[in-house]
Amino acid sequence: MQQSWSVSAQTRLLVVAPHPDDETLGCGLLIQQVLAAGGTVQILLLTDGDNNPWPQRYIERRLHIGPASRRRWGVRRRNEVMRALEQLGVPATALHPLGWQDMEVTGRLRGDPAGSIAAVRSVMQAFQPSLVCCPALRDSHPDHGAAHVLCRLALAGISPSPILLAYPVHGGAEPANYPVAIDASVDERERKLRALAEHHTQMVLSGARMRRLALGPELYVQIAGPPGQGRLPWRPPAAVRPWLRLLVATPDGIRDWNWRHAPLARDPDGAYRLSWPGHRVNGLAFAKLHLDWPSPWIFDHWGWHAL
Repeated sequence: MQQSWSVSAQTRLLVVAPHPDDETLGCGLLIQQVLAAGGTVQILLLTDGDNNPWPQRYIERRLHIGPASRRRWGVRRRNEVMRALEQLGVPATALHPLGWQDMEVTGRLRGDPAGSIAAVRSVMQAFQPSLVCCPALRDSHPDHGAAHVLCRLALAGISPSPILLAYPVHGGAEPANYPVAIDASVDERERKLRALAEHHTQMVLSGARMRRLALGPELYVQIAGPPGQGRLPWRPPAAVRPWLRLLVATPDGIRDWNWRHAPLARDPDGAYRLSWPGHRVNGLAFAKLHLDWPSPWIFDHWGWHAL
């Protein structure tokens, strides 16, 4: 059963967007409704979407994309998000861009967990949101799943904690998994479509999919309470285990093991369980299974799991 959601003049909404266009696709209707109610909206933009090679190759008619080309593309996408926010009624001063590298949010979390969490937490502490919207944990884009983990770890240091909603963009968004639905008036949906059209670089190759997402209700799931237990959902085949890595993130730090050296136990039913003493079974911890080799396929196969 889907739930409705209400906002008021006291709502302070922080939207966490890994890339330009996520703010519109995930929360374009909710942003409008908060502003219409007299509330306040700010956007935390993690990257400028600079590592987006196929649309860039198509639009610029180039095969090779070097560092200077990526920087230019990132500037272009930053300008697009500014125009999209203007369409939604969000002032330019409400955008907080961190300028992290596209496709490297997981790497940043792994390489500099304290600095990455602090960067997100500082925006939250300065704005003091009552409502935070971040990507869904199981979103198949690696930057989105990592953004969810970063938000959860950053919020672990904030009291009182705001309401947290998670929105899907990539992968199946089954309504049963996202019971909070934000529907819209005709005018609100048209404004969302106009904002989406400002992301011209993304609409060129993916316009049909993006418009289809924008025409439906916005779906969210409210995140509350401890995540779960220490059981892992994966049973990877033996053939890939030599190249598999297990990444575990907690408020106390990050650990990254080769699968063969990870502190794992087997349950009677064959499921794997994390047996690392630093893992908080009754607290906040997230695990990610990933292959330690480069691949042209950008989306996660296993992704993140809340422990």
